[in-house]
Amino acid sequence: MITEIGIVAGEIWHYLDEHGEVVFSKLQKGIDRPKELALMSLGWLAREGHVVVNQHGQDFRVALRRPS
Repeated sequence: MITEIGIVAGEIWHYLDEHGEVVFSKLQKGIDRPKELALMSLGWLAREGHVVVNQHGQDFRVALRRPS
């Protein structure tokens, strides 16, 4: 399972790199993966400091963390 989470984390990273900041629901549809797997992978990226996640109403906005 950890391998699959890592693979999907890579897919999320590439999607965000191409599309910029998006709401989670659009990201999930864009990578076409189950919600639970997408959330686990997003959590991994957030924990590693690669993404920024902010609540936006009932959804969350997700973006790559850019070097400052």
